[in-house]
Amino acid sequence: MHIVITGASKGLGRAIALAFARKGQQHFYCCARNIAGLEVLKAELLAINPAHVVHMFAVDMAHETSVKNFAHSCLAMATPDIVINNAGQFIPGNVHNEAEGALRQMLDVNLMSAYHLTRALLTAMMQQQSGHIFNVCSIASLAAYTGGGAYSISKFALAGLSQNLREELKPYGIKVTAVYPGAAYTDSWIGSGVSEQRIMEANDIAAMVTAAASLSPQACVESILLQPQLGPL
Repeated sequence: MHIVITGASKGLGRAIALAFARKGQQHFYCCARNIAGLEVLKAELLAINPAHVVHMFAVDMAHETSVKNFAHSCLAMATPDIVINNAGQFIPGNVHNEAEGALRQMLDVNLMSAYHLTRALLTAMMQQQSGHIFNVCSIASLAAYTGGGAYSISKFALAGLSQNLREELKPYGIKVTAVYPGAAYTDSWIGSGVSEQRIMEANDIAAMVTAAASLSPQACVESILLQPQLGPL
């Protein structure tokens, strides 16, 4: 399969890439801002299976031109079978007091990156009459919370994008899955005082994504909602 993953150098993106790597020979098209992290991921993917074909791109997903250039680079090699819109950023705050520009930044990274990338890839995928798009949303897409501010707004919007794409793409054989993870232990939690045993593993979300991607063409998991066993923090 040809798999596009944004925000792949760490966290959920990295876990999802490694999970697909264990499912057989793949072609990966991964991007992140951190090229050093991508090179580490490339080595990890090839250690799992040297037959993997791995392409890494340094991309700032907040910039429309960079996103479109990444899409065109991918399409120059193949039409994607799977697209993982995972790139994201969290700036804490409330609407009344968060930093000026926080909403624009969150919309650019958490919503517009997925919008521009998906639009750029869709013509080829629609012609192929197959594919699967995963948008990594958040439980913040479903319920507002204090301190969520612009982040929650942007993730609500990403959930809306997912629902619209799902309806539009049904006739073309393209599946759309919105992923709503609660707290999962990644690098961002290091030093926070939260125990790894209290929240989910990144591999939990990755396992659900790869399972949803393995179903028959007639079946679509429209949403994946995961929470820590003990509930939200």
